Amino acid sequence: MRKIQTPSEALVKVIVHGMQEKKAMSISILDLRQVKNAFTEFFVICSANSDTQVDAIMNSVEDEVIKALGQKPFRNEGKQNREWILMDYLDVVVHVFRKDRRNFYALEDLWGDAEITEVEG
Repeated sequence: MRKIQTPSEALVKVIVHGMQEKKAMSISILDLRQVKNAFTEFFVICSANSDTQVDAIMNSVEDEVIKALGQKPFRNEGKQNREWILMDYLDVVVHVFRKDRRNFYALEDLWGDAEITEVEG
């Protein structure tokens, strides 16, 4: 029997596809639904090699989500510096990092109680 997908799980799937379209690296899905005091259900995190790729990934994710689900992010942050862009879809928060910034902030370590799924390239 096939498991029924929640709206936030469907959103995660589309976000990952948007990231893969622009060759995002090290895509991780953090399931925060069982984490006490979590403010969202999922984090989807990826890395990029350059400012240009960070921007391209963000645009691809936004385009894919609009196309598939008709949904725009509640807000975007970090677009000016293009080192770490956060896209807030309320139940799912997207983090697009330049590779060196991702290592510095280490979100996966901060949310150590989350179930983490690494997406194969």
